[in-house]
Amino acid sequence: MKHKQAIEIFRIFLKNEKYRITPERFEVMDAALDYDGHFGADDLYVLMKNENSSISRATVYKTLELLVQCNLLSKRHFGENLTRYESSFKRKVHDHLICIDCGRIVEFSDKQLSPLPDKISRELGFEFESYSFNIFARCSNPKNCEYFKDR
Repeated sequence: MKHKQAIEIFRIFLKNEKYRITPERFEVMDAALDYDGHFGADDLYVLMKNENSSISRATVYKTLELLVQCNLLSKRHFGENLTRYESSFKRKVHDHLICIDCGRIVEFSDKQLSPLPDKISRELGFEFESYSFNIFARCSNPKNCEYFKDR
């Protein structure tokens, strides 16, 4: 069991929220936590099908939302019609640079950014919980941009 702690978190969440505990949900959880980087629900579904899973598309979609609710996954909205998931289980805080042409996502961390959300929250009379910092830009080299590769 490579995700022993995550399995327990998910099992307790499902039980407390009165959702059925099924092997299919844990199969989706494993695939999602093993996915390297950001993914869409259809990306995960196709990957699982290519690995001979009998999982349904509906189960993937529903389970991803449950994994977000119990904080094992983060759901990110990167502009119009670009929703991606990523594991938040044992992951360090990071930010995102997104190409507005091809949707490529690059993760980065900057020590100068880390204290800003808490500082700004306090200055404006809020209690800081979490943050998401996204920079929208264009690939500087069209040869690296997926948008231009298809043209």
